[in-house]
Amino acid sequence: MSLFGTGALGRVVRSGVGRRRVQTVVIAVATMMAVASAVVAGSLMVAAAAPFDKAFRKQHGSHITAQFDPARASAAQLAKTGKLPGVAASAGPYPSTAVRPVDRSGFQLPTLTLVGRSGPDGAVDRVDLKAGRWAQKPGEIVLDASFEGPAIGIGTPVKTSNAKDAPALSIVGFAVSASRTADAWAAPAQVDALGSKGNPVSSQMLYRFDSASTKQQILADRKKLAASVGSGALLGTQSWLDTKRAADQGAAATVPFVMAFGALGIVMSVITVSSVISGAVGTSLRRIGILKAIGFTPREVVRAYLAQALIPAVVGITLGVVLGNLLAVPLLSDTESVYGGVSLSVAWWVDVAVPAAALVVVGLAALIPALRAGRLRTVEAIAVGRAPRTGRGQWAHRAMGMLPLPRPVTYGLATPFTHPVRTLAMLLAVAFGTVAATFAVGLTSSLNAIGTSQDPENRAAVTVTTTKATEVAPPPPPAVGGDAGDPPPEENSASGTSTKPKAADPAKVRSAITSQPGTESYYGKARTEVSVAGVSGSIQASLYEGDSHRGSYEMLSGHWITGRGQVVVPSRFLERTSTELGDTVRVTHEKETANLRIVGESFDTSGSRLEIHADMADFTRAEPSTFLVETKSGVSADEYAQQVAAVVQPLGGDATTGSESGQDGVILIMAAMAVLLTLMLIIVAGLGVLNSVVLDTRERIHDLGVCKAIGMSPRQTLSLVLASVAVIGVIGGLLGVPAGYALHHVVMPVMGRAVGTSLPSLVLDVYGPFQLLLLGLGGVVIAMLGALIPAGWAAKARTATALRTE
Repeated sequence: MSLFGTGALGRVVRSGVGRRRVQTVVIAVATMMAVASAVVAGSLMVAAAAPFDKAFRKQHGSHITAQFDPARASAAQLAKTGKLPGVAASAGPYPSTAVRPVDRSGFQLPTLTLVGRSGPDGAVDRVDLKAGRWAQKPGEIVLDASFEGPAIGIGTPVKTSNAKDAPALSIVGFAVSASRTADAWAAPAQVDALGSKGNPVSSQMLYRFDSASTKQQILADRKKLAASVGSGALLGTQSWLDTKRAADQGAAATVPFVMAFGALGIVMSVITVSSVISGAVGTSLRRIGILKAIGFTPREVVRAYLAQALIPAVVGITLGVVLGNLLAVPLLSDTESVYGGVSLSVAWWVDVAVPAAALVVVGLAALIPALRAGRLRTVEAIAVGRAPRTGRGQWAHRAMGMLPLPRPVTYGLATPFTHPVRTLAMLLAVAFGTVAATFAVGLTSSLNAIGTSQDPENRAAVTVTTTKATEVAPPPPPAVGGDAGDPPPEENSASGTSTKPKAADPAKVRSAITSQPGTESYYGKARTEVSVAGVSGSIQASLYEGDSHRGSYEMLSGHWITGRGQVVVPSRFLERTSTELGDTVRVTHEKETANLRIVGESFDTSGSRLEIHADMADFTRAEPSTFLVETKSGVSADEYAQQVAAVVQPLGGDATTGSESGQDGVILIMAAMAVLLTLMLIIVAGLGVLNSVVLDTRERIHDLGVCKAIGMSPRQTLSLVLASVAVIGVIGGLLGVPAGYALHHVVMPVMGRAVGTSLPSLVLDVYGPFQLLLLGLGGVVIAMLGALIPAGWAAKARTATALRTE
């Protein structure tokens, strides 16, 4: 209390805070919203930036992980690539292959990239051994630390496949590679031996370059490597930029829109606090004069009015820190700690820096009107009192009086011109509230469009599967935008049981579909895992049989698959492998290898795990597990599904009609947070209007009493006050809607880039003309709601009471 004084000054401060309850609440809510948004944005930025960069530097991570065909590039040739201009360091060649281990309970792990290395150290990618030791001889394997758990630990035996004669390996350690160059490591001789069992072995080289901070530099470095070896020798590459993005994207996507709301909140806080304190000074001129007359110095007056802003601001800041931490938890918990670093709590310094910065901003916003109070001359303040300056806004009253409207309405329309500064603050509050509402509507619409576009199977009228959903354990929740309707993989669940459900013959299911007279078209689909040369770990693949255009993803460039030898990949695949449309990649599925040409770039937000789309004819062992059917016009989908189910259920299959799938958890959290922050901003805007109208009404209470004395009814009084904010609401809406529209078109592409993809027009063009019109009217609604309470108070005020108040 020493800053604001004790004794008489303290009583003045407490009296001002308690007497101006509306202003106190407005300041507290405005600062709370701004601080909450800033805390969330700051915590997400910390979570998104810190862990990968630290681990990558420590391990001398690989900028490009390249896979070469040993039949076309010898070890000596590959060693020479490490001396190319621009190469800072290299390691390898290491033998590399793909395996899909099976643990002792029969559970089959995902396809893993197994690399043969004699030790964890090297000039590039110094693998961090987290537990156990390194594999030293055949029969031993080191797994990525993410696989460690109750069922898989040191000493656990695993088979390299589900074949009866598959070799068994013993887990001797767990390690982490920041560059994600492999999922498992073994002795080089062990990898070569596994290659002789039918798994193709490639040569892995790891490179660090002098310049590799942009996609263009990575592409140039890749072309340099490809040119240095024979044609077709380079099978594939993996870029560190995509690995970094995959590690960061859990929090990165939410940062842009939270920062947008935080910026809106900060601006509104500055406008609101300045307006509140300025209004308090303007309506307390007589009180300021009296304070100076009884001995208060200008400095004490400044401190008093500054304190009246900072006390509710401190309360709002404290609540904002608590709310920000609560809002950050679900977003941070969704961020995977891949490299052992992301804490699921807000960094302590964020909780310190944000409140400190907010206190400074509020203090500066309140200082200017407080200094005005300190500079007022005592005699002038007492003489002027609370009355507005004579003649201010008279021209507006004369102009509005010429309109063919009731006199109370024209009187109200002219009122804002009496206090231009206060009117400007109210206009900005309404405009920013409309900006927030417009942005939030666009954001939630875009998120819904993303969820819909990532589930193309639900477009089909009927889904026919080769297995019954009731016979298998429910599949795990899909990743962001994953296909919720996909059948589960062959292994039953991570519980360890290897029981397979009874499956119908795909040929018989196909025959049942084609024999139905209501069938318009159909296509088959299989979800499986494949390995791609140059990419560590398994990749999800959707293989299609027939014309699959109805189930295609939104395309960013190129076209959907039209036949054999083609593959459609997401943007992250192009980034990760440093490839472009027209390039060829080697894809392996169950020991079948195909060279596929990239023909399209799909819009995919399914997270860090890549998914590619190819024709099923490229892999003879693949069979459809799902058939997506379109029925003829006039045919009931429910009746069609019942007819097909009657045929395929005895075989082990099933048929169901399409249904809406639930939105991904991240999308729901982001949408819920956008709605919450928007409501807070709209409340702040409404409170800003409320504060200004309260001040105007109190200033003009004597004039209202005169109007009531000459016959103005309560309803006319209500219309007078509401009319005083109507034009402000209209102008605020006209300003806010275009600004919110522009903000949406800036923030959404930034969110897309944060997760490694561009956005199609389906996601960006979400506003309709009627929707924009309603949002524009939202400015009027905000203004009216903010003015409704003081308007009701003015309408109910007794004439005698109003006349005595001056």
